[in-house]
Amino acid sequence: MSPSLRQLAAIKAVCFIACLGPLAQLAWLGFADGLGANPIEYITRHLGTWTLNFLLVTLAVTPLRHISGWHWLIRLRRMLGLYAFFYATLHFLTYIWLDQFFDWASIVKDIAKRPFITAGFTAFLLLIPLAATSNTAMVKRLGGRRWTQLHRSVYAIAIIGVIHYWWLVKKDITLPLLYAVLLGALLGFRALRLARERQRQMNAYL
Repeated sequence: MSPSLRQLAAIKAVCFIACLGPLAQLAWLGFADGLGANPIEYITRHLGTWTLNFLLVTLAVTPLRHISGWHWLIRLRRMLGLYAFFYATLHFLTYIWLDQFFDWASIVKDIAKRPFITAGFTAFLLLIPLAATSNTAMVKRLGGRRWTQLHRSVYAIAIIGVIHYWWLVKKDITLPLLYAVLLGALLGFRALRLARERQRQMNAYL
């Protein structure tokens, strides 16, 4: 059973507030002097982790919708995707502001020299057009097919994001491995569903 418009609005409002939780947690830790010995590194990693979390949650909407039959979940996907971009932007700003103090020469060298930063910067750049075209007006302007093709780049972005995290931690890869497994399951679900759909079309044609 689908929720009413009023119930859906309430669900969206709760989801919107809940998505601000990681930022509120960070603010509280800063106020309570709980950011550890290296606050800049803690803030950067916290925001980066939640960027990846929101990317995976956004990708999980479609499988959950098909498994549960709750088609209204698709109405939350745009918000979740924009929150992924929001936390990615904060993650990037923390790096160029608090870590590098807008030293552009140093930033360019860092991006070119350290592979994990190159990967993270690439993923952030690829997220920008997705955020810029997330509104209904851009769907109409680009056309449904072109818009869908553009937004499929989120799969590559998520893969690059996991690689960025994996290269960052270097030694203890437990969490990056977990993210890789989850992402593999989400992408595998889509691949399996696409294969079944193509088989169904071939059977109908024959």
